[in-house]
Amino acid sequence: MLGVDVGVQNSVGAESYGLYFSIFNFTLLFYMLLDMGTANFNNRNIAQNTQLLDKHLSSYIILRLLLGVVYFVIIFAVALLIGYRGIQLRLLFWIGLNQFLSAFLLYVRSNISALLMFKTDSVISVTDRILMIIFCGMLLWGNITDQPFRIEWFVWCQTAAYLITIAIALTIVLRKAHLRKLHWDVPFFLVIIKKSLPYALISLLMACYYRMDSVMLERMLPRDIGAEQVGIYASAFRLLDALVMIAYLFSVILLPLFSKMLKQKENVVPVVRTSFSLLFLFSVTAVVMLYVYREPVIQLFYPDIAESSVEVFRLIIFGLIPISMNYLFGTLLTASGSMKALNITAAIGIVINVMVNLLLIPRMQACGSAVASFCTQFTVALLQFILAWRIIGFPLTSLPWLRCLIFLVLLVPVVAFAPRILHVGTLWSLLILGVFSLLVGFATGLLRFRNVKTMMR
Repeated sequence: MLGVDVGVQNSVGAESYGLYFSIFNFTLLFYMLLDMGTANFNNRNIAQNTQLLDKHLSSYIILRLLLGVVYFVIIFAVALLIGYRGIQLRLLFWIGLNQFLSAFLLYVRSNISALLMFKTDSVISVTDRILMIIFCGMLLWGNITDQPFRIEWFVWCQTAAYLITIAIALTIVLRKAHLRKLHWDVPFFLVIIKKSLPYALISLLMACYYRMDSVMLERMLPRDIGAEQVGIYASAFRLLDALVMIAYLFSVILLPLFSKMLKQKENVVPVVRTSFSLLFLFSVTAVVMLYVYREPVIQLFYPDIAESSVEVFRLIIFGLIPISMNYLFGTLLTASGSMKALNITAAIGIVINVMVNLLLIPRMQACGSAVASFCTQFTVALLQFILAWRIIGFPLTSLPWLRCLIFLVLLVPVVAFAPRILHVGTLWSLLILGVFSLLVGFATGLLRFRNVKTMMR
């Protein structure tokens, strides 16, 4: 994301990349149709009943193919209604295909993580990215072609990377399960979809409030301005999205872990406390450092649009903290089966996101979407935190509030004055401050070797 993705945007320009980014987010709005919540449901179900893997695998594969057909019909119908034409439709096909492959890979990986094969799942989770680095790196910097890089090449590289990764992941699953002959099982499809619908709805709602900003930007502003503003927004959002990956990986491990612990009536408080401490230290450190060093960091990645991107980045980066908490408490609520409450929370997030975007985009353009994103994520995080307390009975006093406050008091002033003290370049400064943050975390007791060691196990 911070190498190839940045290189692609700098090669094709903000306008072309903005068009890709807008269509990409448009396809994500309908991603629920590809998954229908079956990946999360399957993860939780197989984690609690591993013997069902053999029984369900073949039917799930057929169901995924059917959902893919439905997905393509709907995204093209909606795209034509909102005015997509020409190159937009061509990109839509390939990006839509990539979303289908991504969803299929997610389902295959849900079986791997449900079997608690976390090391294997971790490797699979980055295989497609590694292949993307290789393919796009050769096209961008390998001098294997004299033609200027096209955004279509980026999309095609994703397609190839997904296909190879799916083949590897499916081979691993088939070694653990006996795949029966693929067959049409309508009753099974209906039962699984019915049970998965709450998970599907939360996926749809979350995609809407997390990805709607760029679509609204591109549609609400004049065509040329809209595509350029989406490109600027994408440059700032990409750095946030890269950091969110860390919090997302927590949820990948925590969902099957929480599901199993809650079923066996084990105490989840120690795991939540340790996860909260780690995510708080990570997200707050990243936000404070990147806010202070926002100009040199953005200039490092996007020299052509640095000035505009900095303004967006300084607003949107604060969303990392509530998003990280969403991945913790949202995962806990998902594992407990509290889907109705989660869906209501996500629906509230959409309303806030749309209202703030409608209000601010005409006046602030990309900066308005950045404000809308933070307001939405903060509200959703607060609501999920309250729900974890009210529904699950999670004790709020078990979280290390005092240690978090002391950590902030010690970290923020040092990072704020660091540019005046450290004269070793941006990357070295960030590295030094990152090490300082870890030391403060251990000194305040926010991090403990014993707890981290337990979590790693």
